[in-house]
Amino acid sequence: MRPFENVVAEHGATVLRVCRAVVGPDDAEDAWSETFLSALRAYPDLPADANVEAWLVTIAHRRALDVGRANSRRAVPVASPPDRPSSRADPTARFPDLWAALQRLPRKQRMAVAYHHIAGLPFAEIAALLDNSPDAARRAAADGIKTLRKLYPEDETA
Repeated sequence: MRPFENVVAEHGATVLRVCRAVVGPDDAEDAWSETFLSALRAYPDLPADANVEAWLVTIAHRRALDVGRANSRRAVPVASPPDRPSSRADPTARFPDLWAALQRLPRKQRMAVAYHHIAGLPFAEIAALLDNSPDAARRAAADGIKTLRKLYPEDETA
């Protein structure tokens, strides 16, 4: 079995991209750390023929959800309440970055887009992560991309 630090070096970037897609850039490093702590504990029992990347992405998905849940339960102190609702509540507001647009997608669409287009996972593996069929995972990713294209109608790279 390979040393665990080699596994971290090889798959660390993919795990970080998955964590960013699930919880956003602010909490991604916490989820990344939690992922590799969990993986380190389980690594000695991992079968030799296991797909290590898929195994780590599954752990990252679960740890990122845990971090997101924990953060959503914490109260955030503010000096005074806002005078008006957040611009995120306004569906016509222009999105300054991709993360804000991804947040607007339904959960399964956001996850399917992130896992397929960011982490590069096949739809069969995405289906297992999202508890649905490969066809449903493919549809969720396609619907998510369609929505993102509506949110960003102009291709700024052209």
